[in-house]
Amino acid sequence: MLYIDNHAELDIRVIVRFAAFTRGLSLILQAVLNAAISDHAADAFSPPRSEEPKLLDSSNEMLLGGLSHWDAEHFLFIAERGYLYEHNFAFFPLFPLILRSVAATLLWPLSAFLTVRGRLLLAVALVNSGLFVLSAVALYGLSRVVLGDRKLALVSGLIYCLTPANVFMLAGYSETLFAALTFGGLWLLERGYTFRACLLLALSTATRANGLVNAGFLLYQLLQKSLDQVRVQSKGFLSQRRWCLYTMAALKFLLRSALYISVVALPFCLFQFYGYYTFCKPSVSQDQISSVLLKLAQEKGYRVPNTAAPVPSWCMKSIPVLYSYIQDVYWDVGFLRYFQLKQIPNFLLALPIATLSVMALYIYVKANPHFCKYLGLGESGLKGKDGKPPTDFHSTKVFVYIAHCSVLLIFGTFCMHVQVLTRFLAASSPVVYWVSAHFLLSSEPSLRENKSFDHGQRLDTLKQGFVGCFLMCMNNPVTQLLMHWRTRSLSTRCILGYFISYWLIGLALHCNFLPWT
Repeated sequence: MLYIDNHAELDIRVIVRFAAFTRGLSLILQAVLNAAISDHAADAFSPPRSEEPKLLDSSNEMLLGGLSHWDAEHFLFIAERGYLYEHNFAFFPLFPLILRSVAATLLWPLSAFLTVRGRLLLAVALVNSGLFVLSAVALYGLSRVVLGDRKLALVSGLIYCLTPANVFMLAGYSETLFAALTFGGLWLLERGYTFRACLLLALSTATRANGLVNAGFLLYQLLQKSLDQVRVQSKGFLSQRRWCLYTMAALKFLLRSALYISVVALPFCLFQFYGYYTFCKPSVSQDQISSVLLKLAQEKGYRVPNTAAPVPSWCMKSIPVLYSYIQDVYWDVGFLRYFQLKQIPNFLLALPIATLSVMALYIYVKANPHFCKYLGLGESGLKGKDGKPPTDFHSTKVFVYIAHCSVLLIFGTFCMHVQVLTRFLAASSPVVYWVSAHFLLSSEPSLRENKSFDHGQRLDTLKQGFVGCFLMCMNNPVTQLLMHWRTRSLSTRCILGYFISYWLIGLALHCNFLPWT
């Protein structure tokens, strides 16, 4: 079991309350903004409805319709009808499977009042809200173990609740599930529960393709342990016999690495295998597909499985990977393809989170150049001024997370639609929240010294009205910074301003079919 001390229990309560509060507030705001702003006529995937509306469907759509826009339509369609169109295979199966399961079980009593789509939409709100709270707790637990600093871990968990990828953590996207599985798996890994961590990280691969990168954490920790064991054990061997020890250690490392990679990559491989048999060896003819859905496919140029149609070109490749083909053909994703003048606004949208990631890399390497030179695998670890390993953002354990974040940043910048970088990093890397919390604690001595605002200031806040009352109910270090905005440092206002502005603007734009990250 994961042991949780009294301080951690108190911190988790604060984070759970704040996470739940931000979910409730986000749901209310998206409903209000969706009603107040007319939807943009976007050229997005919009399949026909399979059922006539029931009693509560119109109300449900009015309250939660903002959660179903853009890529969320793909997940809802897959959850309701399965993988019919070729480009649906860009969206991995675990999230729609969870939505379908919740709609068919917990929400089944509402089937007399809501269509399947209506129940799926309600499932999106419930599932993603619950998963977000779990992911916030998992991030806090991971931060406590890696950073060794309770205050930094608490602020990281709280700033995560104001994530700039907020709307994607709320809408029918798989980011929240991916974050919960990734942060939870890494927390287990840091606590020594390698097998359980491996299973969670494998599930993350069943959620999003970049879950494959998470195998790097398993391999790095295994390499660290293998080198440490060799150093200790080799001291008792004669020099001429050490080669045997090195050989055994290398073989053991290779075998375990193969096992970890196989487990993490298995969901991805199975999904590609399913796609291959769906389109390269189809067992379905067009007569078995709904005429309405077939008409949409003909109008939009979507490929459907068909025994009478020619085999797709990607089936002929030596390694037929459907996911890569879809990204290339349907979304035009590829190396440097987004480096165009017309995409400058999208690069600007991604600039803040890219800047945070680069600053995290710079701060860590500057503080620990020798340690980074040997990729954190040197014989002697970092030592602070007191002779002990540092227990904050400069901790030895942070290195692999900095490397992971840097890899994602480089790949996202050069090989993806760059505006996606915000949610790509926000749902995958804890470094974004760690470096933000590091800046807040460095800029605000009251946070580091754990000084609370006096009673008079709190009474003044209550006089600010309804919003102030809600912020007082969610009293924590981050809301205290927000309530005393004018007295905060420039760096604090820049970081919180970025998080809050993206948190709000994303809700307004995305929920009305307007372009966002």
